[in-house]
Amino acid sequence: MPSPFSAAGSNPLPLSALNDFLFCPRRAGLKFIEGLRGENEHTVIGDLAHENVDFPGYEQRAGWTLLRALPLFSDKLGLSGKADLIEVHLDESQMANLKSEIRPVVREARPVEYKKGPKRRFDNDEVQLCAQALCLEEMFGITVPAGAIFYAQSERRAEVIFDEALRQLTLSAISNLKSLISNAAIPAAELKPQCEGCSLHEVCLPELARSASAWRAAETRLFTPVD
Repeated sequence: MPSPFSAAGSNPLPLSALNDFLFCPRRAGLKFIEGLRGENEHTVIGDLAHENVDFPGYEQRAGWTLLRALPLFSDKLGLSGKADLIEVHLDESQMANLKSEIRPVVREARPVEYKKGPKRRFDNDEVQLCAQALCLEEMFGITVPAGAIFYAQSERRAEVIFDEALRQLTLSAISNLKSLISNAAIPAAELKPQCEGCSLHEVCLPELARSASAWRAAETRLFTPVD
């Protein structure tokens, strides 16, 4: 079955696909080309961490208006999704627009992403957050210099600066992900440290790929003539 994201002019890519792609390109291929999904203890805990921010609404705190589950999009980049939380500064005159269909004028915004565990050595969370910022910049015509990631396990919040390096990494990931999906080319399985916690581990079976590779290498050595 062809991917719904592969054809030109098709549905925009989910923002979450960038996280999957940088975590493991094969995982992104299995999910967004083959349409496979998986669940394990990590995905369940992740769902619980998002429990309080997955329902649309807003509140005010410390001078900021907190928008939960705000739909995000970028026509330019072909992305769409939903933010866990967006902290914005609005003019007081714009507050009434939050309850209407009129888009309020946003003066300042910063996206906040909720993650279940501690900070990891991969850049996937930061890139997903930066992609949200790029969507906000297009939607509201503003510059979004920084955001934050809240780690539920440690209850710590880390600031993420959207500098030029992170923006370029994000744009590169978007381009590479689109190429992977449009070509419908799922990378071969490869055993990596992150495989153990992957919800698609039982589908991907990277251990078998390593065993097959080792066998082919041994077979080559065995049957290669010696000069």
